[in-house]
Amino acid sequence: MKAFRLDELEAERAANDGAYLQFLRERNMSVGLYALDAGALDPQLPHTQDEVYFVVSGRAAVTVGMETTQVARGSVVYVPAGVSHKFHHITEDLRVMVVFSPPES
Repeated sequence: MKAFRLDELEAERAANDGAYLQFLRERNMSVGLYALDAGALDPQLPHTQDEVYFVVSGRAAVTVGMETTQVARGSVVYVPAGVSHKFHHITEDLRVMVVFSPPES
């Protein structure tokens, strides 16, 4: 078993001065923690993997392709491989768990 604590992952991510921390990589998926502070710009480009975002905390809008929705704690968003997507109008520090399948390159 592999078990993780969100507060420890957040501390590790912050210590590495990065917005993203991959903390699990297996044959069919990888999982990471993505952080964007209120007012930040999301620099993401489309990925070659399918993704699922689970919003752990914060508030923002997310646009996937041509669709936009509001997200907050508990929101789950699926993004197909190759589709453009961005978080924006981030009004509260955003912490998102990201599952890539297959694993992120």
